[in-house]
Amino acid sequence: MNSSDRTPADLLRSALAADPARPLVTFYDDATGERVELSVATFANWVAKTANLLQGDLAAEPGDRLALLLPAHWQTAVWLLACSSVGVVADVQGDPAAADLVVTGPDTLERARACRGERVALALRPLGGRFPQPPEGFADYAVEAPSQGDRFAPFAPVDPDGPALAVGGVELTGAQLVARAREDAATLGLTPGSRLLSGRTYDTWDGLSAGLFAPLAADGSVVLCRHLGQLDADGLAKRVESERVTDTAV
Repeated sequence: MNSSDRTPADLLRSALAADPARPLVTFYDDATGERVELSVATFANWVAKTANLLQGDLAAEPGDRLALLLPAHWQTAVWLLACSSVGVVADVQGDPAAADLVVTGPDTLERARACRGERVALALRPLGGRFPQPPEGFADYAVEAPSQGDRFAPFAPVDPDGPALAVGGVELTGAQLVARAREDAATLGLTPGSRLLSGRTYDTWDGLSAGLFAPLAADGSVVLCRHLGQLDADGLAKRVESERVTDTAV
């Protein structure tokens, strides 16, 4: 943890410099059986590609508002850090009609059509797969992102005191987000190397913090579980053991 970090993107850069090979996000979907593990380096690579897509192809600028209509998922975590990298406000489950651009999953396509700006859709298929048929009026993230550059540099410096995240009626600057993530990490008892299993959704601050920001701020990692309610007690106990979980937030 670097005390000078003031945005989530800063936290990721520090994690990358410290230990790029360690796990950062391990994702389970207990409705499909999917498991994906991303090291700091792999996660940062996805963030760089997504930030390049956001800044380059989608022409997003600092202060623009992005309605993020995605569930708790590893690709959602990538988009949250990409927004921070560019200086775009990630409005989680926000109103697409009031946003400059929208990023949506397959279940919210109709809602997302209210956005008059750029629209990106994610199939949320295992291994980041494409839509079998791209939805009309949307760019398919799985088609557009892989060809983007592996390194990212913002056209303009990101202001830590500018708005960064809106969720559940709460709006935070980058600096406020980092401060709250550090406070939450302390409350959860996270220390460097901690493995936090989170079954919380991403539509509240508590869910976003446990499912990404607090472990990142603590130099730890997250085991992010979607549809955790479909896993029985024995299955959860086995996961805690196999993933070397040190803390839980369910």
